[in-house]
Amino acid sequence: MVAAVVLIRAVPGDVPALARRIAGIDGVAEVYSVSGEYDLIAIVRVAEYQRIAEIVTEEIAQVQGIERTNTLTAFRVFSKQDLGAAWDMFD
Repeated sequence: MVAAVVLIRAVPGDVPALARRIAGIDGVAEVYSVSGEYDLIAIVRVAEYQRIAEIVTEEIAQVQGIERTNTLTAFRVFSKQDLGAAWDMFD
């Protein structure tokens, strides 16, 4: 499984409706409304890197109401479970 974080700046309007449209795209795991420079963050989780490109450029970018996106592709995942396992080796 590969993941990407898509930072989304919305045009002024209905951010919750935009978030719902993006959340309905296959491969988008979650959409968060946030404060700061961007309005939404979409988490994309798919089996292949190629699919990230398709989702971001062919699906998310086509949704009306998006002003700009910035995509961050994840290399590794670090979770509480992973960190706990790392410390267990010292027991």
